[in-house]
Amino acid sequence: MQPSGNDPAIKKTKRGKKTSGTKKKWTWKALLWSVVIIIIAAVAAGWILFRIMVGMQDISKLDEPLPASTVLFDRSGKEVNRLSQSEIQAVEYSKLPQVLVDAVTAVEDKRFFDHQGMDLWAIGRAFYTNLTAGGTVQGGSTITQQLAKNVFLTHERTWTRKWNEVLLAKKIEENYDKPKIMEMYLNQIYFGEGAWGIKRAAATYFNKTVDKLTLPESAMLAGLIRAPSALTPYKHPKEAKERRNLVLSLMLEQGKITSAESDIASREPVKLRSISANKPGAMKYPYYVDQVIREAGAQYGLTENEVLHGGLRIYTALDTRMQEAAQQVYAKEELFPPSQADQLIQSGAVLVDPRDGGIRALIGGRGEQPFRGFNRASQLKRQPGSTMKPIAAYTPALERGYRPSDTLVDEPVDFGGYRPRNAGGSYHGEVTLYEALVHSYNVPAVKLLNEVGIDAGMEASERFGIELTDGDRALGLALGGLQEGVSPLDMAEAFGVYANDGTRIPAHTILRIESADGVVLADVNGAAGEKIIEPEVARTMTAMLEGVVREGTGQAAALPDRQLAGKTGTTEMPGTGGDGAKDNWFVGYTPQLVGAVWIGYDKTDSEHYLTTSSKAAAAVFQALLAEALEGEPVLAFPAAKGVNVKKKDGLTDEDQDRKDDEVKKKDKKEKKDKDKQKDKEEDKRDNRNDKGKEKGKERDNENPPRGGKNSNQEDND
Repeated sequence: MQPSGNDPAIKKTKRGKKTSGTKKKWTWKALLWSVVIIIIAAVAAGWILFRIMVGMQDISKLDEPLPASTVLFDRSGKEVNRLSQSEIQAVEYSKLPQVLVDAVTAVEDKRFFDHQGMDLWAIGRAFYTNLTAGGTVQGGSTITQQLAKNVFLTHERTWTRKWNEVLLAKKIEENYDKPKIMEMYLNQIYFGEGAWGIKRAAATYFNKTVDKLTLPESAMLAGLIRAPSALTPYKHPKEAKERRNLVLSLMLEQGKITSAESDIASREPVKLRSISANKPGAMKYPYYVDQVIREAGAQYGLTENEVLHGGLRIYTALDTRMQEAAQQVYAKEELFPPSQADQLIQSGAVLVDPRDGGIRALIGGRGEQPFRGFNRASQLKRQPGSTMKPIAAYTPALERGYRPSDTLVDEPVDFGGYRPRNAGGSYHGEVTLYEALVHSYNVPAVKLLNEVGIDAGMEASERFGIELTDGDRALGLALGGLQEGVSPLDMAEAFGVYANDGTRIPAHTILRIESADGVVLADVNGAAGEKIIEPEVARTMTAMLEGVVREGTGQAAALPDRQLAGKTGTTEMPGTGGDGAKDNWFVGYTPQLVGAVWIGYDKTDSEHYLTTSSKAAAAVFQALLAEALEGEPVLAFPAAKGVNVKKKDGLTDEDQDRKDDEVKKKDKKEKKDKDKQKDKEEDKRDNRNDKGKEKGKERDNENPPRGGKNSNQEDND
């Protein structure tokens, strides 16, 4: 019998189903509300944490008097530079012309008077740009953030620094009004040509007080803030004028000036104060000073403002005689390959004492030496070519028991599609490791890395201080095919390991930093190095690299009467059939000095590349070391045990020893024969004398002397 439609059991089941659906609905609502509450709580907690972190920021330094110049000393303790020729002179906001404030905000921070220290739109734009670029290439800093960076932080482009900027900017905005922030900002920034602060900038460029600046002059100074050395109108008038007009167009776009004012100002020629009447004494050794500033920030956390105007005393490893010698060498046009008319062939070089890591001299480029310009000695990132062979291939091989006399076959090879070839396309059959390195054959180096393993080459390179990426994990590492590249400073520090018997000491300009009141802020004296290879490996590599200079690709670097080891390097320019190069290197060392030289165009293209061999860099290196070592003691490398390498006459060490022994034996035999012959001749003379005496006695008996005189006296008469 079927139950009726009013059966209570059926109703109960339906009510049960409705109740279950209702519970599920309320469960989802509860979950949603929980998520909302958690988000709100997280935002609230984040805001509270943010407020706490802002409150913890110390900005009291902004109330301190504007600081004094920092003094630099060389390695002998002699003062060589004051980083600012005069103290910064403050100008009150009321003395700043409105056109100047408008120009600065137009180009640097158009929402300055609206935001509270950070511009979310600008930060978002910078975040998107950096994300798509795969690195930090653009900032979104407001004027307040720039002030925080200049006074409290370093200039590195990292998210950590950006976060600290935000915290400090927020604290600054809460403690100072906008006019005061603008005043502090303009009084502390660098405008180029040695001018720190707006007062010196107005005097330096236009011989005016700040309140007398015109619209085009204000736009010019505002345009300099982003890159003062690259845009200075004294050296780059065209670029400076273009930048000025860009500022004027931004002011027009933002409604700060009229179209008529923009047209008149943009047509006005740039009128500058006579440079001879204004410029303070030129800063000595600008590239070296630049490296000191970078090192102070990277190693010791000092801001650029602290270094330049903190009243510090910075003791450096600078050897002024070597630095001046290097600058004189780089002033000789004939040492360098001829350049294209529109671009100068550039170069960077560094000299380091491998015994203590001190940077004795540093050259960041040819031509004009702008303060805080691009420093090719330390900032350059280029492929090192064959200068990587000793580090990535030969050193790990020697560590695994290979000897310079071991052989490899130089022949066409194919490693899964990678087909290295030698310069010129020739092959040389069976060659020793020594011969392959001396003549810089590519195929044997790649074969050697393949035998010891890419990981071994990677690990060795990193020990030597060469920063690598995952993209470098390939056999091309043996030939210096790096993704990011190296600087001359990187290579000098690396080769210093060989010169220093296997111990690596980080290269540095700074020895000690003292505050204005004498507190030691940094001290590297006595810092221990790190042993990264065995001394015998270092000595064997040195013996092999001496061969490069004595009879191989580095002969142009040879120094008369000094032991020198080194390696050439060249990177090929695609599309030139092997006749062109992008980079030209020589890295070499004596027992007391390591040098690295790079030559090339800043921007390499089909019209701008090198057509010279690695002899170009070697020739510059030779001139550099010859001048730098003038008057320095002649030192010898420690001898390498059991190294059997060929000399210039084709003999190995062992062959030469045997030859020397044979010569000694021959000389000894000849001397012995001569002595015997001499003895025989003396015996003959003695016999003749004896016979003569006997005959004399017989004559005396037959004819006795008269008057009592002896025969000798008689003969003498």
